[in-house]
Amino acid sequence: MLETGIKGHQEIIVTDELTAKNMGSGVMDVFATPAMLALMEKTAFTSVLPHLNEGCGTVGIKVDIEHVASSPVGMTITCNSELIEIEGRKLVFKLEAYDSKGLIGKGTHERFLVENTKFQEKTDKKLS
Repeated sequence: MLETGIKGHQEIIVTDELTAKNMGSGVMDVFATPAMLALMEKTAFTSVLPHLNEGCGTVGIKVDIEHVASSPVGMTITCNSELIEIEGRKLVFKLEAYDSKGLIGKGTHERFLVENTKFQEKTDKKLS
């Protein structure tokens, strides 16, 4: 059962593949904003997955984040999420990302509850 207060946690190590230079979001060898965003989304969606009915999932619909500090290759990044609001099928998460020196990113993320098969079928019809 979904209820506010559900928390998530994920960790990754910054690799060359996760740098702004290699992800196309800049020219520096620092943790890329798109990589931070992907980590934040993963942290949010995996936190609620065990609480969903079988065959159900969530899809991202809105992100509002700030990348407030850089992190070098080799540093561990941790992300924490908390489900702070449920409005019908919309879920709102508070997100924070840290490296060993402190906060590097924060924001909110909205996801929408879906029936996986129905959602995929509807999307695939766009190819017809």
